[in-house]
Amino acid sequence: MTQHISRRGLIKAGAAAAAVGFPAIVPSSVFGATSPSNRLNIGAIGVGRISRIHDMPSVWKYDDAHIVAVCDLDTKRIALGRQLVDETYARKTGKAYSGTRGYADYHELLANKDIDGVLISTPDHQHAIVAVHAVRAGKDVYLQKPASLTIAEGRAMADAVAKTDRILQIGSQQRSLDPWPQFHRTCELVRNGRIGQLRHVEIGLPGDPSGPDATPMPIPPNLNYDAWLGSTPEVYYTEIRVHPQNSFDRPGWLRLEQFGAGMITGWGAHHVDIAHWGMDMEHSGPVEVWGRAEFPKSGLWNVHGPFETHARYANGVTMTMSGALPNGIKFIGSEGSIFVTRDGPVTASDPSGPKIDPLVASNPKILDSVIGPNEVHLYRSPEQHRNWLDSMRSRQPNISPAELGHRACSTCLVHSIAMHLPDQHLEWDPAAERFVDNDAANARLSRPMRKPYVI
Repeated sequence: MTQHISRRGLIKAGAAAAAVGFPAIVPSSVFGATSPSNRLNIGAIGVGRISRIHDMPSVWKYDDAHIVAVCDLDTKRIALGRQLVDETYARKTGKAYSGTRGYADYHELLANKDIDGVLISTPDHQHAIVAVHAVRAGKDVYLQKPASLTIAEGRAMADAVAKTDRILQIGSQQRSLDPWPQFHRTCELVRNGRIGQLRHVEIGLPGDPSGPDATPMPIPPNLNYDAWLGSTPEVYYTEIRVHPQNSFDRPGWLRLEQFGAGMITGWGAHHVDIAHWGMDMEHSGPVEVWGRAEFPKSGLWNVHGPFETHARYANGVTMTMSGALPNGIKFIGSEGSIFVTRDGPVTASDPSGPKIDPLVASNPKILDSVIGPNEVHLYRSPEQHRNWLDSMRSRQPNISPAELGHRACSTCLVHSIAMHLPDQHLEWDPAAERFVDNDAANARLSRPMRKPYVI
């Protein structure tokens, strides 16, 4: 979905930006039957494309939660985020509303003791760092996938959640019944032996285009570019490295290895998570990985292009990931197979390919099978953000906790490392989270973090 910002919108944004930090004005009529004392106050950190279209709407639709603050490193986006939330609550109540606070520094938002939880919808390279600071500040977290930029950062994030006993849920919404119940159904069928002994899993991912060369540009005065780069190295500003200044189109950082690994984690984190769920390997990972990929030879964007990687797990199940396979997950067993995929994107700007059936089995009777009362019944979550809010209240585990999100992401990153060390059979120890006798591979488990943007 393209959301262009009009000249009038920019004028409003500038005026709203001047109000950043003003105290919230929250009329009780906003909450309907839910009293203010019983609501969950939520802050949104990063209010670009995915936050505006997916994360914030998935929270403000529930009356027992209320978005009270937005935060971004671009003051234009702060202002537009506040405007969006204020207008949403005005429509819900039929009354004027101007209660959303704005922050340019997420540390200041985290210091607000009135905020119970945060949505983290930042670029990938900031996910784990902001999440660690959030749980240390006593906030519960809904974290956009992938969980981290590196395996070391992901481990630090998962450990911080365990130490603080906070609720963190990864945005791995393919696990929840809304909007795609076929993933839950598939994993129950596989876990209960409806395709026999699981032998192989195929994962197909969409691709990323290469891009043009880009010359340096003046840093927009509304963008804190140094903080946006965060822990990563200093490089010159150009708009297609960051995000569009006059729309909420798909941002360029998604295609730069400085900030993420590309589709191997972007969609791979979703699909590997489902594969692990069906394989009953959610707390582990492969023991051997190998493969290769093509990388752009010119232009600014440099994440992988066409690729094929392979993995073997300790239980003997093998996995193939490739951009040439249909976008989705295929479980292949001794007595049949099931293929599952989405039947629609999260946002209109997500990559898309030919429309394919979201749930197909080698024998249609497999899909009609009834799971008996004494068989494996997997966690049922009606909707991912609702599950997070419920978990915040009950303090019980959610469907996509930190450790599972880290394991899905770390598996994707292991495959990414294999792309950069082509045709080497890398032996991976999922317990130690290190490669066996391979210094070149282990050197890619972490990256230097530029101060002061560190965990």
